[in-house]
Amino acid sequence: MTTAFITHPRFLDHDTGPGHPECPERLRAILDHLEATNLLDRTVEMPARPASAASLETLHSPAHVAAVERLAEFGAPNSASADTVASPASYEAALLAVGAVELGIDAVLAGNADNAFCAVRPPGHHAEREQIMGFCFFNNVALGARHAQGRYGLERIAIIDWDVHHGNGTQHLFETDPHVFYFSIHQYPHYPGTGAAAERGRGPGVGATLNVPVAAGAGDAEYLQVFRAVLRPQLDAFRPDLVLISAGFDAHHTDPLGNIRVTDGGFADLTRELMEVAAVHCQGRLVSVLEGGYAIGSTAAAVGRHVSTLLEG
Repeated sequence: MTTAFITHPRFLDHDTGPGHPECPERLRAILDHLEATNLLDRTVEMPARPASAASLETLHSPAHVAAVERLAEFGAPNSASADTVASPASYEAALLAVGAVELGIDAVLAGNADNAFCAVRPPGHHAEREQIMGFCFFNNVALGARHAQGRYGLERIAIIDWDVHHGNGTQHLFETDPHVFYFSIHQYPHYPGTGAAAERGRGPGVGATLNVPVAAGAGDAEYLQVFRAVLRPQLDAFRPDLVLISAGFDAHHTDPLGNIRVTDGGFADLTRELMEVAAVHCQGRLVSVLEGGYAIGSTAAAVGRHVSTLLEG
């Protein structure tokens, strides 16, 4: 398999200040691990390009985009929300994070890669239309889905979110859209408090949202069972034209911000399940986007298994 690997040095300049879990060291450790294990050499490396304001405004309000841009004017790391910190480089990094996902989708849909992994920061799945939260400014994966809809006319896009936290932003942005199937498996109750099983979408989008909340302590066996017995039949019925992954590695058993027990091998198994879905329904077209993961060494190793699995096919 050919895997595009998309990142940018400016992601490391998004400064969240001392002690913040969403720190540059997360990405630096991932890059160092992929290089040390020779996985990076096996990928097709592509530098991220910034998304345009017009692209951002397909889902976010112009006022929200302008507010994020203004955060750079405050100089040193400053609070953008109760849990999200911005610095002078944050707006540029956020543009590049969205642009990385767009580039990954372009590469896969053009046939220049079989699949892609976007190693980005800041993450995105908590960002709502007009809300910064959960370390997120713009919703990277949701904007990628909108890009695939608008540029390529794809009719059915599946977003699979295995971050330990529910992707409230992604659900919010697509809850009335029957053409985007959003699935989340997440610890519950937990931040941000959304993601109950009864949340299934609204209006024409009812049934296109599938939440599977799991209790603290769930691990590989429980996750794989959900993917095979609950998610797979839904995806087979939906028949996606593209599979996107909100790949948060904070469901890892060592992560300080969750209490789920997935292992490196568990993430590899989940990756294989989704690659099989993509192979059956959309010529293998799959793009994975980094979300959470805050045990720095463990996140790097889990990403390594994820990327290795993407490469194996």
